[in-house]
Amino acid sequence: MANKSKNRGRCTTGGSHSSSSRSASGTSSAGRVPHGFKHAKSLGQNFLNDQNVIDDIVAGSLIDEQTLVIEVGPGEGALTSELVEVAGYVIAIELDDRLIPILRTKFALHDNFEVIHGDILKADIESIVNDAMRKHDLTRTRVVGNLPYYITTPIIIKLIESKAEFESLTVMMQKEVGDRLLAEPGTKLAGAITYAVHYRCTVDKICDVSREAFYPVPKVDSLVLRLDMRGEPAVDVADEDRFFRCIKAGFSMRRKTLLNSLQAIDDVSREDIRMALGRVNIDPSRRAETLTMEEFAELSNSIWEE
Repeated sequence: MANKSKNRGRCTTGGSHSSSSRSASGTSSAGRVPHGFKHAKSLGQNFLNDQNVIDDIVAGSLIDEQTLVIEVGPGEGALTSELVEVAGYVIAIELDDRLIPILRTKFALHDNFEVIHGDILKADIESIVNDAMRKHDLTRTRVVGNLPYYITTPIIIKLIESKAEFESLTVMMQKEVGDRLLAEPGTKLAGAITYAVHYRCTVDKICDVSREAFYPVPKVDSLVLRLDMRGEPAVDVADEDRFFRCIKAGFSMRRKTLLNSLQAIDDVSREDIRMALGRVNIDPSRRAETLTMEEFAELSNSIWEE
């Protein structure tokens, strides 16, 4: 499959941009949480504090006045402050109840903003989007967010599998995870999440982000990606659930051969796997990371061949 990922890499933290709301280092001093606020390590709270990065996230998100923005994890509202200036409507979903009154006060004069107290993984995102689109007469929905790094993958999977019909997700994540999403299926960096994302999205790198762009300063660097939803999946498969079961099994023991790792599929025997691999001319000694998206599609179809 042709590589549709793009690397724009425009972001430079602490750069030479000028702004009245920035300090000389490029970080924003506006809208801080109250003095004494204790960041919750259990929620992975590291608030973005670099206006250069914020500007590039907004520009890379392709937002206009016809856009409904779902912001995941607004924190203190530094990114939100820019989103409400360009979007038709912004719905922020925040888990930390201490931040809800802060956000409501900060954006009290904006009639295109609301905050929902809740867990994005439990939220009825389809209903939230559909109701807002009808109420505010908007034409497209995009997700923007600085994702909690400890649950980045489940959030992305939930959103790209949602029936909410997002056009894109522009999300901050740990660099290691982002590099996997940027990797082409069939290459060494690829993991199960690579195939899940590339099946439904094309991937555009907005920028790398230094750990110094946050407070508290995390232990890892980050990057921002935009995932643009495909009109149709990247490959045709007979059964999506089985396709992803095959991929998940293949990467469950990524150092082992396909013949061994695919035995993690509980309703398929070793001999069934050997025969399925033979039917699609895939060497059973190969590893999952060497298979293209098309090969995994052919293999999953072959394993459960009627």
